[in-house]
Amino acid sequence: MPSRTKKFRGLRTHGRGKKSGRGAGIIGGHGMAGYSKTKKIQMLKNDRNYFGHHGFKRPQCTVQANSTINVSELEEQLDRFVSLEFATKEGDAYTVDLTAAGIDKLLGNGNINTKVTVTVAEASATAAEKIKAAGGSIVGFDEEEE
Repeated sequence: MPSRTKKFRGLRTHGRGKKSGRGAGIIGGHGMAGYSKTKKIQMLKNDRNYFGHHGFKRPQCTVQANSTINVSELEEQLDRFVSLEFATKEGDAYTVDLTAAGIDKLLGNGNINTKVTVTVAEASATAAEKIKAAGGSIVGFDEEEE
């Protein structure tokens, strides 16, 4: 019995018609081919947002996360801040400039038992309460703003 290939020798399309013998002809192309033409209805049903731009992306110069520190971390790192000259020690009290250290906000997680005067741009209400309870204060921050 002759093979199919041998049977169709001399015939231009080997019995497949014009387009189906090429690549992915009979299925309309590979992948997303034809989404703007023959497969337009499938595109509209399945993925309406395939074409065009959607939403927006804010410029990175305007989107900068605040650098934060908790009061417990502040107490742990007091000696480090003194060695880096962001803080000074006077007796048992410390004066810390977090703004110079590159920290934007003081948060209130954890506990603090050391008397500390902190200079910072922003602080949470919990952090301010804990600093004052330990006998310290926060400079450069108004509680009314929060």
